[in-house]
Amino acid sequence: MRQTTISLRDVVACAVGAAGVAHALLNPRSPDAAGQIRLAYHGADGMTVSWNTFEKATKPQVKWGLAKDNLANTSTSNISMTYPTSTTYNNHVLVDGLRPDTTYYYLPSPLPQGDHGEPYTFTTARSIGDARSFAVAIAIDLGTMGRLGLTDSAGKGVDKEKILEPGEKNTIDSLAQTKSSYDFIWHPGDIAYADYWLKMQIQGFVPEVNISDGHIVYEAILNDFYDEMAVVTESKPYMVGPGNHEANCNNGKALDKERNISYNVSVCSPGQTNFTGYKNHFRMPSDVSGGTDNFWYSFDHGMAHFIQLDTETDLGHGYIGLDEIGGAEHEGAEPVNATMNAQTDWLAADLASVDRSKTPWIIVAGHRPWYLSKENVTGTICWSCKNVFEPLLIKYKVDLVLTGHAHIYERLAPLADGKIDANELQNPEAPWYITNGAGGHYDGLDSLQKKRQKYSRFALDQHNTTYGWSRLTFHNCTHMTHEFIASKNDSVLDTATLYKDRVCHFLDDETQNNASATAGTASKTSTGQASAITTLGSSGTSPPSATPSTGCASRPGAVSLLAMTFIVAGVCLF
Repeated sequence: MRQTTISLRDVVACAVGAAGVAHALLNPRSPDAAGQIRLAYHGADGMTVSWNTFEKATKPQVKWGLAKDNLANTSTSNISMTYPTSTTYNNHVLVDGLRPDTTYYYLPSPLPQGDHGEPYTFTTARSIGDARSFAVAIAIDLGTMGRLGLTDSAGKGVDKEKILEPGEKNTIDSLAQTKSSYDFIWHPGDIAYADYWLKMQIQGFVPEVNISDGHIVYEAILNDFYDEMAVVTESKPYMVGPGNHEANCNNGKALDKERNISYNVSVCSPGQTNFTGYKNHFRMPSDVSGGTDNFWYSFDHGMAHFIQLDTETDLGHGYIGLDEIGGAEHEGAEPVNATMNAQTDWLAADLASVDRSKTPWIIVAGHRPWYLSKENVTGTICWSCKNVFEPLLIKYKVDLVLTGHAHIYERLAPLADGKIDANELQNPEAPWYITNGAGGHYDGLDSLQKKRQKYSRFALDQHNTTYGWSRLTFHNCTHMTHEFIASKNDSVLDTATLYKDRVCHFLDDETQNNASATAGTASKTSTGQASAITTLGSSGTSPPSATPSTGCASRPGAVSLLAMTFIVAGVCLF
């Protein structure tokens, strides 16, 4: 049963009615439900606006304009979709005909709390050849926080070093408080960790429900995460990629030792397998980059070209993806593209199309790493990914490869076929590799092997108990800096700068200004390091003396949340 509103009376009645259960799953979080609004770039002249409603929207629309009090334009679509077990509908509207690097005001409709609120803002992508510096936030393996995720308590069997200290700030809070320091967020896989619901139940962290009703808890975890992220994603584009924890409702293969029961994907309800929730919730720009759905695609932003890969399915060349039917991890997902070698054929063409004189930086992200100081337990190291992707990354001189999956942080040397580039970060030929899966989720961080690989340059794991995210700053044609940001205090625990010896032909100032010229109150923005962030340590080369300026037009406010009531098997989930 879907409800568009709830009251405190509803909540109390539900809690009282949950006889025989320890307690209701907690009270609703906020009546100010803003529909889990999220954004995605669609070229330099478009933005996809997505949000959720309790009922199917007849004609989702977004009103937008250059001034807060003049939303004179309207974009519409017919996309209001759901899936079995979902508690909401996903609405997607493309707003196009926009100007690069321009701030617009917008308001989606319908919204769960009504359509009379204050407009939000977004800023479009920069034009190719825009030489101004900017920064990007990368968070991988980032799960729900608080009542249904990472917090200062956990169920039985969870080490204390894997939870937060009382009052400790988490990664979502850190991203929200520092959002003036970056232009967009990139999340290459493992989003929310809703598939840990059964593990959390076995450990006593959430009330026990019948296995057949587990989809209720699964959807509650997803909704909590999207609610929590909305304070950022309503103003910053949220670019995502697939991870193994999006594949189905029990990716962790929960084991109940007391009852001697091992669960597999067969416990998943229809709608919670085959990446269904992930496919429905997001709209990445694969249609304008020749990719496939939310699985592989690319986009440009100023002087950088960003490529999202799928390490879970569709590897091609005779390899079966670890999450595919017949794959080593038995997740039962189907390939997302029926064409043989579709992903690598697309990758080769995409890389070949980049004009490096105007877009010098190429950054590639995929969920699973193939270089790491960790034993290959349950597919942690993706050798098949190395075999199909690495030759192309070397051939086209990709600058940086970002991965997660292992819940650690490890910065490596530039590598080609396992060999360290002798130039290290001073004009290497080989791609630079960084794994940062330390975003944080219910199960905490992992540990690295005691003797790290020779190519390892800096690392943090569960023994450091530090959750965090990455920030990339593109200074100019030749210098790019990576930083590890500690979520608990926004400090920089590791920094390194990559130098490339090359000549660029960027847009001149006049062309740049004409490309993004605006009228009314529209504004151009330039983001970079936030002045509030303190650098604790550094390595690699020093960045240039001219650092990016700060500034951002965004809508402040509390986290936007969806409140809902479900009464299944005597348990209330809010």
